[in-house]
Amino acid sequence: MPLPSRVADLTGFDLLLSVAELGSIGRAARAHGMSQPSASERLRTLESRVGVPLLDRTPRGARLTTEGQLVAGWAAQVLERAADLDAGITSLRADRQSHLRVAASLTVAEYLLPAWLIALRAVSPDTATVLSAGNSVHVAEQVLADRADLGFIESTDVPAGLATRVVAHDELVLVVAPGHPWSRRRRVTAGKAAATPLVVREPGSGTRQAWEHALTAAGVGESAGPLLEMSSTTAIKAAAIGGIGPAVLSLHTVATDVAARTLVRVEVAGVNLHRALRAVWPAGRTPRGPAADLLAIATRSLTDRADRR
Repeated sequence: MPLPSRVADLTGFDLLLSVAELGSIGRAARAHGMSQPSASERLRTLESRVGVPLLDRTPRGARLTTEGQLVAGWAAQVLERAADLDAGITSLRADRQSHLRVAASLTVAEYLLPAWLIALRAVSPDTATVLSAGNSVHVAEQVLADRADLGFIESTDVPAGLATRVVAHDELVLVVAPGHPWSRRRRVTAGKAAATPLVVREPGSGTRQAWEHALTAAGVGESAGPLLEMSSTTAIKAAAIGGIGPAVLSLHTVATDVAARTLVRVEVAGVNLHRALRAVWPAGRTPRGPAADLLAIATRSLTDRADRR
């Protein structure tokens, strides 16, 4: 139900109360940060809408008529409720702006997000961040269900209903234990890699999806069934190091192991294993507050890395 036109604008009623308190239109105008002519015009418009005179204007000031006193008494209650409404809205905005819910895939959560959150702390020290880590499907579900303000995924496909922005670049690598036959060759064909059961992440993982898409793009079709499925990057690395079988992981997650030679990187000929890591949020809704700050930090990190190359 729309508000009646006579009470749709509360500014005139607020001015009327100030005139009653301060004794003049000029003082009321200054209290509201407006010129006296503007205040007088607002009050004349209010009287016109109400249909009765509300003020007696004299050279010494202004005072409310009997009708004006009645209207002011009624208006005071409405203005008090309006102040309560504004205070409630302010508290909601402050609460929302001081909390940030982030969902991130495991690679981003473990290897990129900590530095981003440290940078966020510098620009928004009062923000409390809650992190939910999982695979890319889980992250998308969290954001779409409004259980996360911002998400970070590794998958090549972005579900409908999400807006996206590239925030980092990554590379998948095939790794084996030093005693594995591939460790001496350091290179296998795409067909050989596709035909070999691997230690991989669970369905819904962005890393697994990116690997399968890369093989398809290279023209070798679907990969062999998994040798072992695991939902933890650490567990997959341990399995590969232990010689259970080859594994495909993000370069971010195995760089230290490759440098220490506890894992050996094996090139997959003819397969592009580079991928983009993306931020996601609900389509049609622009990230605000700490979510916008974190998105800017992540995006700036991408630019900084590009400038260093």
